[in-house]
Amino acid sequence: MILGETPSAASTAATLDDLFRRAGVRHPDALALADPPNRQNFTDGIPRALSFAQADRAISAIAARLRGLGLQTDSAVAIQLPNIVESIVAFLGVLRAGMIPLPLPLLWRQEEIVSALRQVGVKAIIGCSRFGQTDQIEIAMQSAVELFSIRHVCGFGPNLPDGIVPLDDVFLREGAEATVSVPRLGPAAAHVAAITFYPDASGLAPIARSHVELVAGGLETFLETGAGTDTPTLSTIPIGSFAGIALTVIPWLLCGGALHLHHSFDPLAFDAQYRAVTEGTVILPAVAVAALAECATFDHAGQTVVALWRAPERVSGAKAWEGPSHLVDVASFGETGLIAVRRDGGGLPPPIPLGPINSIHRAPGAPVVIETSRTKAGTLALRGRMVPAQTFQAPPGQSASIGAYVDTGFACSPAQDPQTLVVTAPPSGTISVGGYCFRQSQIEAAVAQADPKATIVVLPDADLGQRLAGTAADREALQSRLQARGANPLLSGAFEPRHPPKAA
Repeated sequence: MILGETPSAASTAATLDDLFRRAGVRHPDALALADPPNRQNFTDGIPRALSFAQADRAISAIAARLRGLGLQTDSAVAIQLPNIVESIVAFLGVLRAGMIPLPLPLLWRQEEIVSALRQVGVKAIIGCSRFGQTDQIEIAMQSAVELFSIRHVCGFGPNLPDGIVPLDDVFLREGAEATVSVPRLGPAAAHVAAITFYPDASGLAPIARSHVELVAGGLETFLETGAGTDTPTLSTIPIGSFAGIALTVIPWLLCGGALHLHHSFDPLAFDAQYRAVTEGTVILPAVAVAALAECATFDHAGQTVVALWRAPERVSGAKAWEGPSHLVDVASFGETGLIAVRRDGGGLPPPIPLGPINSIHRAPGAPVVIETSRTKAGTLALRGRMVPAQTFQAPPGQSASIGAYVDTGFACSPAQDPQTLVVTAPPSGTISVGGYCFRQSQIEAAVAQADPKATIVVLPDADLGQRLAGTAADREALQSRLQARGANPLLSGAFEPRHPPKAA
């Protein structure tokens, strides 16, 4: 078991591609990946459903295409796609090519993409023709113009502009390309498997994780769910963050069942998908779990629901779980790490243990998945295999030593039991809107550059955790300026013009 290994045992650990191949060898004709049934409502293409054999061919075709473009081993390849089959195939295809995927949040626009990717010398970017009314491939192209390191823009979807490398044909059996072989020096699982980003005082900091670290993060949740071999999974969490990869990709690879993907939230589409995994695992944002529980949606005793808390300070205020399904709370601490805890018979989320946390429902003698500590400043610190060696807390040019505690910045206090902790507040100066993180100072600076007289504030929100609201003399003009600069739509949306109510 990976979590029980010492660092020197990394040579025997599996890569993500190893895990996929093992599942595919076991059941090549079984369903591996399935699109949201409402896919055409938000992006191009009919819903896809791939067996493990079909997915394997598509992954190999992506890998061969990237190598055929002249990209070298360990090239950084950005991926910005909705929560659809292509996002998983592209992620694994980049890895099979011996390259490093950088999955990007879907709402990022040119400003954030350029800021993040400039730091890592990204060589290619993979996008799609559209998301909703947004021309996603145009955003990728404009970003590439500002990033001289980008040599290729690749895309899924119809009517791609000239110069874009089309990828839809990777799903055609007759178009499948030869599998590439990428030799590695040293333990393959110790190589960087993905880079995600987190806002720190200087901007969007890249966080690199190896295969071992990614698997460790996903294995914790997988063990807490108690999922068996070939268990189906329904995930609404895109892979543009560590939590997204750890909750969506890793448990699927570990159990080898079908992965059903859902993007945003469509009640009818979700209900159809939910009924297909009555004996499986359903992964949702915590706020969606609470809303659906009130409607008695989770009525299958053999099902496990995973609630992702991107605002872990709100876990202690959660309502008791009364449904027949099992519930696992996953508290995500930015890009540092996560803690998964299965609720017991009382239905309320337990406090976070202080010190080592065991897997398999915290059973004594089980392997330690992560350790917690409280800093002198009263913030939560984490250490363990999933915590990256290079973190945004480390001084520039320095790495946090392996095994050292990393400060998450989340304020915490002792619970009634002094051997447990309760998270009480997010990191100072950080804003979290529906899973998208910003630094408040950077948001304020961006607005001031567009209109020095405009103001923007952060307000609490029952669903999103926090939301942005802005005022300006000319809202439409400011909104247009922010959009022209490629600002995140959550920022420009804070200045949505207010229209007076129409007369009856």
